Amino acid sequence: MIQIARWKIITVVVLSLLGIAYSLPNLVSEDTRKWAQTSLPSWMPNKTINLGLDLRGGAHLLFAVDVAVVFSEREDLMVQDARTALREQRIGYARIGKTDMGVRLVLRDSAQLQDATKIMRNLGENMIVEAQPDGLTIEARMSEEEIQNITAQTIDQSIEIVRRRVDELGTTEPSIARQGEDRILLQVPGANAEDLKRIVGTTAKLTFHLLDDGSAGGMGKSLPMVENPAQRLSIQRRAVITGEMLQTAAPSFDQNGQAVVSFRLNSQGARRFCTVSTENVNKPFAIVLDDEIISAPNIREPICGGSGQISGGFDVQSANDLALLLRAGALPAPLEVVEERTVGPSLGADSIHSGKIAAMIAMAMVLVFMFASYSMFGMMANIALIINVTLIFGILSVLQATLTLPGIAGIVLTIGMAVDANVLIFERIREEIRAGRSPMSAIDAGYKNAMSTIVDSNLTTLIAAIILFSFGTGPIKGFAVTLGVGIVTSFFTAIMITRVIIVTWYRNKRPTTLSI
Repeated sequence: MIQIARWKIITVVVLSLLGIAYSLPNLVSEDTRKWAQTSLPSWMPNKTINLGLDLRGGAHLLFAVDVAVVFSEREDLMVQDARTALREQRIGYARIGKTDMGVRLVLRDSAQLQDATKIMRNLGENMIVEAQPDGLTIEARMSEEEIQNITAQTIDQSIEIVRRRVDELGTTEPSIARQGEDRILLQVPGANAEDLKRIVGTTAKLTFHLLDDGSAGGMGKSLPMVENPAQRLSIQRRAVITGEMLQTAAPSFDQNGQAVVSFRLNSQGARRFCTVSTENVNKPFAIVLDDEIISAPNIREPICGGSGQISGGFDVQSANDLALLLRAGALPAPLEVVEERTVGPSLGADSIHSGKIAAMIAMAMVLVFMFASYSMFGMMANIALIINVTLIFGILSVLQATLTLPGIAGIVLTIGMAVDANVLIFERIREEIRAGRSPMSAIDAGYKNAMSTIVDSNLTTLIAAIILFSFGTGPIKGFAVTLGVGIVTSFFTAIMITRVIIVTWYRNKRPTTLSI
């Protein structure tokens, strides 16, 4: 007997109505959507599918990460640490300097070779230390494993910082992926390439330094002032405060109405700034951003509150940008644009139009085929197919998924696959009728006997979609999302919706023969 529980019928009706409701915002104009978002309750359907880069237009940027800068900084740090340790151990040396991935030290007394070697080994993990035949020269360099680890950490950290900065811009569904050994691919729908380069490409390495008065033992460096590049100040190399100690940053205005950036330090930074400012009252310190001095004010009194302001002749936009960069964090290495493309919205509009035409042609041909092949049962399958398409758009809208051109291809493919389960069921019903079964028994047997085949075919395709989504990037993910959602909705509409329609029709008509 054909039996469907009442709760199943209610579930089918409710889900179908929800699918229609949540897909409707994609069919109305942008003005109507804005009106709905401001006038209707927030729980009402108002979300639409996000259009990808190839449909909406936007920026495509490929960055090369300058990992060499990280290694150069690491070499400088090793030289500084070696100098400090040698001074503490009272080990005299003639020369010390950085080499490729390491440090070279020339001692004055070969008797101190063993102690100096121990210091060189402690400069980093897995350091390779070699003493030269002259008994005075020691070379220490990073191991290949350490070089690979630093490179991987630099790329991963750069991707995370780029992601934070793009998220701060309020864009939706950016695609950020690693390419090759040292490159990052960034695709942002609806964004301007120049704005992205200004925000994403800036290193934004903020540090606070005391000025070098000669007491640092030759460890100072000269940097230009932002407002007057011809003017240079000598600062101590070791930073008092680093960007990692910033807790938050926001644009604001000082008492004179000048745009500034207000910041707050974390507990570690606040303690350190309090100690340094207490010990250096009436001395200047420099605020450095990407090797340029923004300002160099005097410390008038101890600063122990953990907050302050950065001034540097900012306008409102530059203060906003700097605050954004400081909140997101500094890039560990500079990014260089090696490929830049801007996809215009007109190309996206053409793609959407072509996709609509393809989808409508596919839908029309499937509808005609099903009606011609299965008559009234074909019409029931067509109703389920229309509901299936609305469910796909409704789910994609709720998930805020990004629709790309391959995603449209996935929807068109789903339209053709959606009736596959119904074809299997209807052919089974035909076989049962030819075997002499009654209409009721034929329908019941058709659904039962075709179920295992339907599950197998849909499950294998769903597995393929999951693999594509897991390992693919960009457009491949878009195709996998629409294909996966389409498989789930097709299974639901073929098994549940068409069955509810057929059972309801059979109970009302009680036909003696089936037109299939």
